[in-house]
Amino acid sequence: MKKDIHSLLLKKNRGEKIVSLTAYDYMTARLQEEAGVDFILVGDSIAMAVFGQKTTIGADLDVMIAHTKAVSRGAVNTLVVGDMPFGSYERSDSQAVKNAVRFLSEGGADAVKLEGGNNRSISRVRAIIDSGIPVMGHVGLLPQSIKQAGGYRVVYSNKRDELFEEAFALQQAGVFSIVFECIEEELAAELTGKLEVPTIGIGAGRFTDGQILVVNDMLGLSGDFEPRFVKKYVQLDSIILEALKKFSSEVRNGKFPSDSNVYHAREEK
Repeated sequence: MKKDIHSLLLKKNRGEKIVSLTAYDYMTARLQEEAGVDFILVGDSIAMAVFGQKTTIGADLDVMIAHTKAVSRGAVNTLVVGDMPFGSYERSDSQAVKNAVRFLSEGGADAVKLEGGNNRSISRVRAIIDSGIPVMGHVGLLPQSIKQAGGYRVVYSNKRDELFEEAFALQQAGVFSIVFECIEEELAAELTGKLEVPTIGIGAGRFTDGQILVVNDMLGLSGDFEPRFVKKYVQLDSIILEALKKFSSEVRNGKFPSDSNVYHAREEK
């Protein structure tokens, strides 16, 4: 049975933790579904994790939708959320709805996510939901707004009132869950306890309803990028590098291809 937005609320109500990761391709999505993740986010983090950019601001809508299509094909029974990139919803409600529709109709996503809980974001959320598309909210550190914020900054208790106001405004607007990014643990725990919708933490401590990480980070494929909230479960970059070096060496010394790797002329019977 395919996991949907309602399955996340059921998990919160039962006190079960929600597991999520980002994915950007068919193979990774297939493996994540096999591992039993509750939802997959096709994040605008693709700009950094896949295309080597310094921020997420350069994520391209058409590219995002293409990768969402690949993920949706790899995880047919998992909830897939498309992350609306910078520039895809700021202009107007109609722009936001048009581009959210593309994530579902072209990308095969089940829902979309957008950042912020100010008046503009709330208007966009309401418009998208009114069009029949589920929306995931996002508060705390907003990567698409780092130019305005002056960098990647943790949200502490001095921003409590603003954070609570935005989170409750998103809940009232109808989001099915909210991502908490880089929020003081005690603040995230308090807000999680007050909200009815599930909270998904990334750098928001131990007491949110679920956790999400960028898959490249937790697999050790991000080089020296090591934010405090990331745990590397394997160091794939060194494993891959070793394999690449071995392949290069065997090609140069004639060990690859060996006789078992080549085709010979057919023998007539």
